Amino acid sequence: MRIALYQPDIPQNAGSLLRLGACLGLAVDIIEPCGFLLDDRKLKRAGMDYIDLAEMTRHSSWSAFQAARQGRLVLLSTKAEASHLDFAFRPDDILLLGRESCGVPDDVHDAADARVRIPMKAGTRSLNLAMAAALVVGEALRQTQGFP
Repeated sequence: MRIALYQPDIPQNAGSLLRLGACLGLAVDIIEPCGFLLDDRKLKRAGMDYIDLAEMTRHSSWSAFQAARQGRLVLLSTKAEASHLDFAFRPDDILLLGRESCGVPDDVHDAADARVRIPMKAGTRSLNLAMAAALVVGEALRQTQGFP
């Protein structure tokens, strides 16, 4: 299982997800361009010393990521109809998260093999990106017995 970030905007979220990946044994794909430099101080602060333990792959573009990816692409989206709690995850899934500012464009949305959302209280829009990833990753690893 992998985590993929599509053109992330906020270095603190990317750092937190690198830390999550390092702690849970998940590789993290960064699909560029990013809204920050990957050596950003805020990225390092959020990821702490775990960034050195993270398995990170940088992809220069969406097409480069698509050419390299293996496994089913599962998009976390507020527009999805299926709850992540009702979805059957697989060990080779790539959990894709969009940009904090605007999600993913239609072509990326359409390229996903599946789309899931986190059920939330009415009147709320979305969770912080890193928190949303942690919720879905936890359920996916529970289902696939993938916790270290």
